[in-house]
This record gives sequence, structure tokens and C-alpha cells, in this order.
Amino acid sequence: MRYWLFPLTAIALWAGNVVVSKMASGVISPLAITFYRPVLAVFLMSFFLAIPTWRNRALVRRNWPKLMFLGFLSMAFYQCLSYWAADTSTATNMAIITALTPLLTMLVSSLVLREFPTSGMVLGGAIALWGTAFLISGGSPADLFKGHYRIGDLLMLVAALSYAFYSVLLRKWPLGLPAWQSTYLQALSAMIFMFPLWLTVPAGQASLDTSTLPLIFYAGIMASIVLPCLWIKGIEHLGPNRCSIFMNALPVITAGLAIILLHEQLAWYHLIGGSVALLGVFIAQTLRIRIWQRETE
Repeated sequence: MRYWLFPLTAIALWAGNVVVSKMASGVISPLAITFYRPVLAVFLMSFFLAIPTWRNRALVRRNWPKLMFLGFLSMAFYQCLSYWAADTSTATNMAIITALTPLLTMLVSSLVLREFPTSGMVLGGAIALWGTAFLISGGSPADLFKGHYRIGDLLMLVAALSYAFYSVLLRKWPLGLPAWQSTYLQALSAMIFMFPLWLTVPAGQASLDTSTLPLIFYAGIMASIVLPCLWIKGIEHLGPNRCSIFMNALPVITAGLAIILLHEQLAWYHLIGGSVALLGVFIAQTLRIRIWQRETE
């Protein structure tokens, strides 16, 4: 029973990372913090992963292009978009959109892995789409056609979609590496991708001082090392499907932290749009009746 603490604590740390992303807005460049984050994570993980990973160098060499792309999707592209989204989106909106990731993963999986969609995916997807539109339009979905939306909300939606592709590719590409070594190499790949972009950041937007170091430490240690460890442990004991349900708690925890730490106001459209979107995700996760079957089944 205590195993549920693993994914729940991981989601709490994820909520903290959303708040940290919002705190970083205007303090440090998204490109800079996206680079510093894997630098710190790689430095710390190297103490216990460099030698075991070197012993698997033949396997790493064969899978290096895939590891590079996975690292780009999850630790470079996704993270950079989320930091940019924080410039114009709220932490609550970002968390609700992020909570759509399990649904987006199922939809991408049906396309990439040719898995048949379920009735829950179709019904839940339609409900979640309406809830998300209601949320990002501030309660007036029709206004989206007039261009009334926050660019940050759309960036966060693209970020969630990129993470969904990442999750599906992890299943499509069995790398044969232990999970921690794979995470370590993906962080290294993200660092390589972000390095030339970091060089373009003005010095004043990439400074390491008392205002930026706590944010970098949280992102590089708690969100990049501790969070994956807890999530992996949760999957080991509970399985991926049961763990993904905990994603529904992300907006609730984030909203609480945002109200306390960021003084954000919880609007009526957050409650309605967020609740409807999460209901759609829950239906997609639990209603698994296939719309059609293979003829051989």
C-alpha cells in the first residue's frame, strides 16, 4: 500500500517544478536554465553512473542516435518550451495542460505503434479537448477562433505533445540499457544540444546568483534526479497505467502551491475547464473497450 507514495511524491515534485518554471520567468533565460539543468544532473549522476555506463559502451554506441533524440525531446525541447510558456501562462494552466500527457500519449501511441483506439480514448479525448479549450480561452472557447488565447498555453500544449512522443518512442525503441543509464545519457544529450544555444544568451540573462541558483538546484536535482527515481520506483511496484493516474493530481497540487507561493488567483474557468479536462483524461485511462478488433481476434 505504501508504494503509492512513490508516484504521489514524484507528482508533488513535478508540481514544484512547474512553480519553479514560473519563478524563473524574467529571472533567467529559458535557454540558460534548460542548459544548466542537465549540466548539474550529469555532474551529480556521473559519480555513480559513469563507470557502469562506460561498461555498456558497445550498447550505447549502437543506440546513441536514439538516445540523442530522446534526450532532445524530453530534456531540451520539452523543458525549454515549458520555461518559455511560463512567461505568459499561469502555473495552474501549465499543470492542467501537462496533465493531458497520458491522454496525448495514448493518442500518439495509436498512430505510431498502430495500437487500436479505445472508446475511452475517443470519448475522453473529446471531453478533454473541450475542457482544455474552455481553460485556455478563459471560459469562452469561441474566442479561440478570434485569436484570444495565451501563447504560453499553446507552447505548453506543444511541450506536452513532445513528451507524449518521447513516452511512445521509449516503448518503440527498446534500448536494452538500465533506466538510470538511459536517463543519464539523455541528460548528457540534452546538455550537448543546449550548449550552442546557451552561448547565444546575453550574460545578464544567464547569470548564476542567489536568485537563480535555488531554481537551478531544484530543476537539476529534485526534478531531474529525485523525481525520475521515485517515478521509476512507482512503475516497478504499481505499473505504468496505475502510476499515470496520479498525473490527475498534478493540477491540484500545483494550484495549491501557486496560490501560496505565487499568489495566483484560481478563477472559475480553471475549476470548470480543468475538471472537465481531467475527467476526459480519467475516462481515457479507465475505459479500455476497443472500438474495433482485428479480424483474427
